[in-house]
Amino acid sequence: MPLKDEVSALMRSVAAQEVMPRFRALAADEIVEKSPGEVVTTADRESELRLSDGLAALGLAARIVGEEAASRDPSLLEGVGEGLVWLIDPLDGTANFAAGHGPFGMMVALVEDGVPLAGWMLDPQSGRLCHAERGKGATCDDVRVSARTTRGDRPVAALATQFMSAARRERVHASARRRFAQVPIPRCAAESYPRLVLGSNDVALFQRILPWDHAPGVLFLTEAGGHATHWDRTPYRVGGESPGLLAAADARHWDAAAELLLVPGGALIDMETRAA
Repeated sequence: MPLKDEVSALMRSVAAQEVMPRFRALAADEIVEKSPGEVVTTADRESELRLSDGLAALGLAARIVGEEAASRDPSLLEGVGEGLVWLIDPLDGTANFAAGHGPFGMMVALVEDGVPLAGWMLDPQSGRLCHAERGKGATCDDVRVSARTTRGDRPVAALATQFMSAARRERVHASARRRFAQVPIPRCAAESYPRLVLGSNDVALFQRILPWDHAPGVLFLTEAGGHATHWDRTPYRVGGESPGLLAAADARHWDAAAELLLVPGGALIDMETRAA
């Protein structure tokens, strides 16, 4: 069985056995605040254990870095951009999940020396599975996809500014309003990237770029023909020092957003050089 199918089957199994049975069924003691404003659930922890065991069994001799393990031991992120690494986000959009609504997802990526080689994003509610392999394109439920824009009167932007100061947040949104219609972010990267490819959003902005949140999505988007870079316009790289991400369904929309936000005098050009 090809690697794509093995990982896909593993994710679907874990979602069916560990995630969905707990959706809207979590006991109070199964939701814990792991840091101010950020929760983790039993579903996150159990899913990560199952995914880690399953990926290890594939025998690639890749290091495994999961979100929850790294939360307990941040040293796991040291050297994450070196060698062969599995990245796991067992339940992206945990706050949504814990509140009893979507979207939420499961994300896995295989990365070598900071470059994503393969990525998977599963929506446990609908069963939608987005996959990409470097140099081989992107698929959604095994159907080849190419990124398409919304084609509305005004392009649609979803800007993740919740980690910025209030003043900087307003500056970003004010700049974007000059050309874009703005919509609320889904608070789930496993949903943000498919929206760019499948015609719901044209542009997405991210400040915090934890590797498991973005390696699968950036690969999926770029293999589908979209465009994504760090705020300093360098190519996305896991474990690098560059800040933020600006992503778009095509180069034209990326250029329009970059003209507003990433040029001297733009809303982000003087942003702190490290993500929050």
